[in-house]
Amino acid sequence: MKLVRHLVDMPHRMLAAGSVVTIGAYDGLHLGHRQLLERVVTAARQRSMPAVLMSFEPTPKEFFSAERPPARLMRFREKFEELAEAGIDIFYCPRFARAMREIPAADFIRRILIHGLNTRHLVVGDDFHFARRREGGVEHLVRAAGALGFELGQVPSVTADGVRVSSTAIREALARGDLKRATTLLGRPYRMSGKIVTGERLGRRLGYPTANVDLRRRQSAVMGIFAVRVQGLDEGPKDAVASVGSRPTFNGTKPLLEVHVFDFDGNIYGRYIHVDFIARLRDQQKFGSVDELVAQMHVDADNARSILSMDAA
Repeated sequence: MKLVRHLVDMPHRMLAAGSVVTIGAYDGLHLGHRQLLERVVTAARQRSMPAVLMSFEPTPKEFFSAERPPARLMRFREKFEELAEAGIDIFYCPRFARAMREIPAADFIRRILIHGLNTRHLVVGDDFHFARRREGGVEHLVRAAGALGFELGQVPSVTADGVRVSSTAIREALARGDLKRATTLLGRPYRMSGKIVTGERLGRRLGYPTANVDLRRRQSAVMGIFAVRVQGLDEGPKDAVASVGSRPTFNGTKPLLEVHVFDFDGNIYGRYIHVDFIARLRDQQKFGSVDELVAQMHVDADNARSILSMDAA
């Protein structure tokens, strides 16, 4: 999959016969996103055209809420890897800035979709909006498709357990600790991925050595103590207990993902791991002493082991 950040760098030879395009933030790549991607990739293969996904960095919601942006469900690298796995050929991800914010819907269609991407087939969700002040909608695209000669495919919203699947609904479920609902909407457990970095070795001194992962997010979608499974260390997943927070007992300020992997000992610094969140155990809290913290860590580890053993049964 090719990553393109500027329209002038677009591989126009790949687009000579046209392209099949979808547009959106695609944060989390939930069940609804995956249905859209399947439609795009299938249409592209049928037409012998590249499948193109257009997104933005930062996302429009982050741009307009710069002081307190919504929590990202996945890092850019995670999104890139999953889009490549889904079969997208070109990931066009320009910077969302003032010029993009002010572009009229008609200009967006002509300059970007037609002249830039040579769009022959566009696939969008039923709630899709675009361009200046979100003035463009599906009705706008229907008229443009007829006038400019591209096909328009619409994919209806997906529901799961009576809930419309959306990134917002997943963020809300994660914020209240409802990992079961988040898993249902995502179609898989919520995951955080990242490289293991050197920490202050506090966990090792307390009897719980941890793999520390830099979140690389301004806001985390989850906070607290969790039963998790880790992929990327050895063959198969490893059961673990994890903390996402700022270590209030030690007056920490920067949120960090710390993972204690059960029955595992090895030099893992620099490894890239995936942490799947299975169940939330409790809120993070500040303890009056280190002994109180360690006693609670014993309880957390026992609870995580119990939950994960039942989940695997």
